Amino acid sequence: MSPLPAQKKYANAPKAVFASVAIVVTDRKRSVDWYTRKLGLDVIDEMDHWVTVGRKGRDGVLHLCQASELDPAIPAEKGNTGILLQLPGQFDAACAALAANGVKFSSPPQTAEWGSWATIEDPDGNELTVMPAA
Repeated sequence: MSPLPAQKKYANAPKAVFASVAIVVTDRKRSVDWYTRKLGLDVIDEMDHWVTVGRKGRDGVLHLCQASELDPAIPAEKGNTGILLQLPGQFDAACAALAANGVKFSSPPQTAEWGSWATIEDPDGNELTVMPAA
């Protein structure tokens, strides 16, 4: 694999800050319950349809978006979200705790040459990858 080309420096480029990633859900209350009780995330902000979950005091949140409230034609987008969550502690024990807490695994914990990982599903079939915290 060839190295990436050097990034050009632009003096006037704004420095973007990560804010949120939206996950389309069919029932916001059920999803908030799942993300907080099953994964241990905190509710960060909640206003009308705007509910975000994450870790208090840390950057980046998941915006649980019940899109049907805005437009009933917007479908849920089940499958791989591309979202990666890191689990603290011993990875297999953390995955076992998630399973004991009712989290469904679409891919069980496994190890590849680059590291360990698993894939979990929320109530709408949105898949999130979990890996050990570095």
